[in-house]
Amino acid sequence: MKRIAVLGAGSWGTVLANLLLKNGHEVTLWTHKPAQAAEITQQHTNQHYLPDFVLEPELTATADLKTALVGADVVLFVVPTNATREVAKKVVAGLTELQQRPIIVHASKGLEQQTHKRLSEVLAEEMPAATRQAIVVLSGPSHAEDVAAGDITSLTAASNDLAAAETIQQLFMNDYFRVYTNTDVIGVEMGAALKNVIAIGAGALHGLGYGDNTKAALMTRGLAEISRLGVAFGAEPLTFIGLSGVGDLIVTCTSVHSRNWRAGNQLGQGESLAAVLKNMGMVVEGVATTKAAYELAQQKHIDMPITTAIYHVLYEQKDIGTEIATLMKRAGKMELA
Repeated sequence: MKRIAVLGAGSWGTVLANLLLKNGHEVTLWTHKPAQAAEITQQHTNQHYLPDFVLEPELTATADLKTALVGADVVLFVVPTNATREVAKKVVAGLTELQQRPIIVHASKGLEQQTHKRLSEVLAEEMPAATRQAIVVLSGPSHAEDVAAGDITSLTAASNDLAAAETIQQLFMNDYFRVYTNTDVIGVEMGAALKNVIAIGAGALHGLGYGDNTKAALMTRGLAEISRLGVAFGAEPLTFIGLSGVGDLIVTCTSVHSRNWRAGNQLGQGESLAAVLKNMGMVVEGVATTKAAYELAQQKHIDMPITTAIYHVLYEQKDIGTEIATLMKRAGKMELA
């Protein structure tokens, strides 16, 4: 049995905390909202994020970060990308005071704005070696709602420290949740972040009334863009045909559970981005990641026409129909070029 602090009580953090508890571990879930912590601990629900899902009665939540960290063998970050650095700083202060050195895991999917850094890089920068062991990335095709229902799910635990990845693998494995290990941290994180961009496009096409042929074209060519940019930063090409590449792309581009797909769908139906984000009530990681991916592509001179089109729609208020027409009028080329 391990002692685990799960940071972030959104839908994914809550479901992972609940799963770890069911696997026999001692888990404390941290949220910065005292009312949410009280609801989880006392009512065993998290209605805003997981309506009508009943949590394990032993799962406790707290709004005090130090309380969550006490005795933790593993600290699992499941906070939004834009909050990761700030939370990491607070965790360092707590671990230093407690004189603990846990394995650090993150299960978020995005790139930091301005710096464009992957989240393992952000964590490594903010958390000195004296306050942590290895950093592990947990990623793959997974919607919280399906995992909550016990749907069969497979993810990847990626780390430069294979032994640490294997430790995390064993923490999560059960009869419906399977974890594979990987040492390509760059590829796993890039695939996880960039598929959200393509998912916004997939949702937009659905909102516009396009069918399966269009969806297949977008996903396939979108995967080519994801791979192209990832490899430019040192990722292994084969990672992108694995769980954190094509697997995550499929689930995020085809499911109504995907916030990014739902955001794109509303955009395709004519809603403004501001209205979409207000209606969602949760973080839509792909919106910020689109900007980061576009800027990285410009920096590296990588051809990413789909990402560029989505950037134009989100940040330059371009018409979606016009952007699609522009994509289709591009000069012919070799598929694998």
